Amino acid sequence: MRFLLLLLAIFSSVSAAKSNTPSSSTLASPRRSFASIDKKASTKKLPTALGLDTHIHQRGGSSTEAATATMAKESVGLPAAVKLLIGAGGIYGAFLYYGSLQEDVFRYTAEDGTQFKQAWFLQVLEALANVLVGFVGMQLTGATPGIPKKAFAISGASQVSAKACTSLALANGLSFPVATLAKSGKMAPVMLGQLLLGGATYSLREYLQVAAIIGGTAIVSMGKKKGSGSSSSTVGVAYIVLSLVLDGVTAGFQKQLKEETKKAGVKPKPYDFMFWTNLYMCLTAIVISGALNEIGSGLAFCTANPEIFSKIIKFAVCSAVGQSFIFYTIANFDPLILSTVTTTRKIFSVLLSIFLKGHSLSMTGWSGIALACSGILSEMALKMGGKAKAH
Repeated sequence: MRFLLLLLAIFSSVSAAKSNTPSSSTLASPRRSFASIDKKASTKKLPTALGLDTHIHQRGGSSTEAATATMAKESVGLPAAVKLLIGAGGIYGAFLYYGSLQEDVFRYTAEDGTQFKQAWFLQVLEALANVLVGFVGMQLTGATPGIPKKAFAISGASQVSAKACTSLALANGLSFPVATLAKSGKMAPVMLGQLLLGGATYSLREYLQVAAIIGGTAIVSMGKKKGSGSSSSTVGVAYIVLSLVLDGVTAGFQKQLKEETKKAGVKPKPYDFMFWTNLYMCLTAIVISGALNEIGSGLAFCTANPEIFSKIIKFAVCSAVGQSFIFYTIANFDPLILSTVTTTRKIFSVLLSIFLKGHSLSMTGWSGIALACSGILSEMALKMGGKAKAH
């Protein structure tokens, strides 16, 4: 059944790409970035590859750059409401389960008391699943020749490093709700970099949004009831901060990738981005996990604990399936729709984790959840307001 759902997701996104992508398409960022679609009078940019938690256009150069654009021409067939239900439902289903599985993997304790710590090995498997789906989609929609591989390699290495740091944060005691909320504040390092290096300016509201997310996350991390589980470790916090910094660095590499493809005169399609970005993510993860001896130890742990291996496989498949539903949604609707779906998905992931995984919060912790979510929703509302003014 899951295999049939995977095929449905892939072929739905491929058919959408075929019906909406002309022979010459415009670039957008890869990760978390995918190809954009050129039309005679409008440009539509697609989101980044793997982005659990991404695909949102952010001021000052986001790590997940997705441009505003006109509504894509709807493919003949299903009504728009049904298409939205398929796209949003697929994204919610795939990535909510993805987050749940990721938490299960790093909370799993074997009979001998050991836990899964091989974050880079996990990235190898996740990226590999996306490479396979990207390859199939690329073959069906047609590969784009002359793609600048070096730019993809740099961007892919940066993106997989950010993802690995998030996994390492979980492996080192940071709770899933705290990690997810913290990753929602990825605009903070981007803003800091732009302020220090780019001379950018931001409104008071934007500063308050970032402060609300960061402050709320900090309150949640300190608001767990006594005896409700391990508190967030210092190492875990350090890894999530490093992940946020790498998100900011990735934004710069994605801009370079956009410029390189433009200079080369190539306009990659969505599955070109998915394949090449994840290929270099996979290769980077293989090199690092091999150097850390995580491949051997990871395989040994999975062999000794088949239960966690099945969760890891499902985790990787959910990543690839979710990405295909993202393609389907962005091919049929405005990027703002995708932004709304992915933003609210993060909030639901946090709430599901709290209610289903035994996280017990005090009133202080719940106030932190409310503060962080208000910052996330305010950011989404600001984008929607900006979109309305553009029209």
